[in-house]
Amino acid sequence: MKNIATIIFYLVLANSSFAQKYLSYFMPDSVEYDSSIPTPESIIGHQVGEWHVTHDKLVYYMKALANVSDRITIIEAGKTYEDRPQLLLTITHPDNHSNIKKIQQEHKQLTDPNSSSDLNIAEMPSVIMMGFSIHGNEPSGSNASMLTAYYLAAAQGKDIEDKLKNVVVLLDPSFNPDGLNRFATWANMHKSENLVTDPNDREFNEVWPGGRTNHYWFDMNRDWLPVQLAESQNRIAQFHAWKPNILTDHHEMGTNSTFFFQPGIPERTHPITPQKNQDLTGQIGEYHAKFLDRIGSLYYSKESFDDFYYGKGSTFPDVQGAIGILFEQASSRGHAQESVNGILEFPFTIKNQFTASLSTLQAGYEMREELLGFQRDFYKNSINMASEADEQAWVVSDQDESKLFRFAEMLDRHEIEVHKLAKSTNGYQTDNSYIIPMNQYQSRLVKAIFDVRTSFTDSLFYDVSAFNMGMSFNLDYESLDKRTYNTSLLGDRFDVSMRPTGNIQGGKSEYAYIMEWHDFYAPKALYKIQKAGLRTKVNTQEIMLENGTTLAIGSVLIPVKQQEKSAIQVYQILEEAIEESAVSIYSVKTGNTNGINLGSPSFESLNQPKIAMIIGDGISPYDAGEIWFLLDQHYEMPITKIDVNDFGRADLSRYNVLIMPNGWGYGSIGSQKNKIQSWAQNGGTIIAYKSAAKWLSDQKLTKVKFVESKADTTGYEAYEDLGNNRGAQVIGGAIFEVELDLSHPLTYGLKNEKMPIFRNSTLFIEKSKNQYANPLRYTASPLLNGYVSEENAEKLKGTSAVTVSRVGGGKVISFTDNTNFRAFWYGTNRLLMNAIFYGQTISGRAGE
Repeated sequence: MKNIATIIFYLVLANSSFAQKYLSYFMPDSVEYDSSIPTPESIIGHQVGEWHVTHDKLVYYMKALANVSDRITIIEAGKTYEDRPQLLLTITHPDNHSNIKKIQQEHKQLTDPNSSSDLNIAEMPSVIMMGFSIHGNEPSGSNASMLTAYYLAAAQGKDIEDKLKNVVVLLDPSFNPDGLNRFATWANMHKSENLVTDPNDREFNEVWPGGRTNHYWFDMNRDWLPVQLAESQNRIAQFHAWKPNILTDHHEMGTNSTFFFQPGIPERTHPITPQKNQDLTGQIGEYHAKFLDRIGSLYYSKESFDDFYYGKGSTFPDVQGAIGILFEQASSRGHAQESVNGILEFPFTIKNQFTASLSTLQAGYEMREELLGFQRDFYKNSINMASEADEQAWVVSDQDESKLFRFAEMLDRHEIEVHKLAKSTNGYQTDNSYIIPMNQYQSRLVKAIFDVRTSFTDSLFYDVSAFNMGMSFNLDYESLDKRTYNTSLLGDRFDVSMRPTGNIQGGKSEYAYIMEWHDFYAPKALYKIQKAGLRTKVNTQEIMLENGTTLAIGSVLIPVKQQEKSAIQVYQILEEAIEESAVSIYSVKTGNTNGINLGSPSFESLNQPKIAMIIGDGISPYDAGEIWFLLDQHYEMPITKIDVNDFGRADLSRYNVLIMPNGWGYGSIGSQKNKIQSWAQNGGTIIAYKSAAKWLSDQKLTKVKFVESKADTTGYEAYEDLGNNRGAQVIGGAIFEVELDLSHPLTYGLKNEKMPIFRNSTLFIEKSKNQYANPLRYTASPLLNGYVSEENAEKLKGTSAVTVSRVGGGKVISFTDNTNFRAFWYGTNRLLMNAIFYGQTISGRAGE
C-alpha cells in the first residue's frame, strides 16, 4: 500500500492545469491520465524541456513515481564513479508485479534450449528495456524518459491496461548519469531568458571534455561487450538477469539532421547476426514510421550506422536473441538552435524520443509472440550450430595469471561458461589455462569474441572492424575440434572467488627479494613498494636462484640492508604490495646467484614515477581518459592532469614522466617547445601517442620520420563514390601483428616474439636507422583481423610501432598506436607501463 499522505501531496501538485496543458504537447490525444500520478513538473519544478534535467532531479522524479504507482518498482543497480545512482524501473501491470519473479524466471528460461520448449509463449509477456542517453550530451533521451515513465504510470484505459498486462518495461532513465549531469549544468548555465538560437553561442559549444563521456572520459556505448567500466557492469548484470526482447538506445546526432531509427545499412551487419534479427528490426521500424508520421516528424532508416561491433548498445542485443534499436535524434545541443530545418527546439527533440518509446511499446505488444519465439529459436539454433561447428571449445592460457583472470571475469559477466583446464591438451598445461566449451547457451557470443575475419563485403565501418578478445588480451589460445575436445577437459567452473593471489616464496629474507614482472599487477606492486620508500633495481640479464628458478629480465630487485627500513618492515611492505594480485616475489638468501650476481652492474636503479599528462582542447579525451583510468583504477597511481592552457605555468620539475595523448591541439603549446626540450634533456621521459609524436617530430624535438601519404591525382572518379573511396582508406580499428625485441626494456614481462596490436590511424613511422631504436616493428604481413585497404597494408609493412629517441639525458618514446584502447587491450597496456617504469633505463645509444 502506497503512503496516503504522499499520494495526497502529489495529487495537489499533479493537478496543476498548466502542467497538464503543457504535457498535451507531448502526450497522445484521447488518453485520460490518473491525476494521482505526479507530473514531471510537479516534482522537478519546471516543465519538461524548459531546462535540461539534472540527474538528481531525474532520480527524484523516478522515485516519486515508484512511491505512488502500483505499476512501478525501482531498484538501484549500482553507482557511477561519481557516486550517482543507476536506476532501473520495472513497469508493468500490477497483476504482473505480484508474480514478477516467476515472469522473470520463465523469460530467462527462453535461453535454455533444454527446457524452453516447455514454455507457453502465448501466455508470456514480452520484455522491453528502454535505455536513455548513454552519451550525456545527447540529453533528449533522458528528458524523454520522464514522459515515458509518466505515461506508463498515469495513462488510463483498456489500451494501456492490455499493453501492461502483456509487456514488462525495464526503464533506465540515464545510462550515463555523470555525463548527463555535466552537460545539463553546461546547457543550463548558458541559457538566456530570451533564447539565443545562433549556433555560435557558447551554449552550443561545450568545453573539453564535454558531457558525452563518463567520469573517466569513456564512450560508454562501446563497452557493452568488454564491460570494463563500473556503469557497464551494473547495467549488463540487469540485462542478463532479464534478457529483454527489445533494447532501445536513444541518441542524438547533428543539429541539421532529422530522426534515424534502425535497421542500419544492411550490408554492414555482422555475419554472426541472424537475418531474422534484421527482418524483425525492419518490422519494428514500421511502427516507428507510423507513430512519427502522426506528429509530422521527418525520419529515415537503412542509410546510416551499422550493426557490426557488438560492443554498442544497439548491436549487443543482436547476439543475445534480442532486437537492439538505435534512435538518433537531431540535437538542439541546448534549448533552441538554428538548423536547415528551422529552429530546432529542445522540447521537439524530446517529443520525438518519447514518440519512439511509444512506438516500441506498440511493437513489443503486437509482436509479442513473434519476439518471444525468435528468442527461443535463437538459442536453440545457436546450440545446434555449435554442435556442428569446427570449434568445439577454446583453450586460453597465459603466464600472467591476473590478465587471464580478467579475461575469464569478462566472460563470466556475460554468463559465459568458463572452466579450469582439467587435463593437458595440445601443449596447454593445466596451470594458467581455461577452457570455454561451445556447447552452452552463449555459444554465439563466444564465437563473436574469438571472431577473425579479413574479408568484407563493405569497406566502411561505423566503428571497429575487429574486436577479438583473445588478441586484445594477448593470450595464447586456440580452438579444439571434435577429435581433440571432450568433456573430461572441463575442470572447475570459473568463479570470481578464484582471483589469483600473490606470494612471497621462501619467507622473510635478511638479504634481498626479487619480484617477477610478467603479472598484470606487477606495476601496481612496484609503485606501492617505491611509494613506501624502498630502493628498487631492475635486472637486465637473467638470474638463476639457488632452487633453480630462472628469473627473466625485467624482474625487480629489492635489497634489504640498503633500505632505511628494518628487515621485518620491508617484508610487511612487500606483503601489502602484492595483495589482490598474482605477483610472485622470491626471497633470496645470497647475492651469489647464477648468471649474474645481485651486485652486478647489469642492474639498473629505478626512480619512482611522478607522472603528468597533458589534457584539454585538442587532446583526445578518449585516449587521455583511458590512460587516467588505467593508472587510477588498475594501478592506484596518481597522475597530474595539466590543461594545455595551463602548461606554460606548470612546474615540470615535479615530474619525471610526461604523457602526451593523441591529439591535434599541441600547437597551443608551441611556444613551450624549449621548456619541454629542456625538461627532457634533464632526464625526463616523454611518452607520446600518435599525433602527439608527430607534433614532436614536426617541432624537431625528435628525428622520428613519418611515412608521407601522396594522393593519386591521375584519372577520374565518380562523384557519387567520393565518400566510399575516402572511407575505404580509413583504418577505423583493426588488429595487426608486430615483432618484438624481447631484450628491450619496453618489452619486459612479455614472452612471445610477436604480439597483436590495435591500430585506428594512418600514421606510419619509418624505421629508425638506429636498429636499437625500434623495439616493436610491424611484420611483413601484419594484418591479423579486420579491414585495411591494400594501399595502407603495403605502407604498414615493416614500419615501426614504437620508436625511442634520445633528448639529452632523457627519452621520447613515440607510439603510433593506442596501447590502452577502451580499457580492454590488456595485452598492450604493458607497453605503457614499461615506458613509465623502465623508460628511464633505456640506453641513450639505443635512441634515434
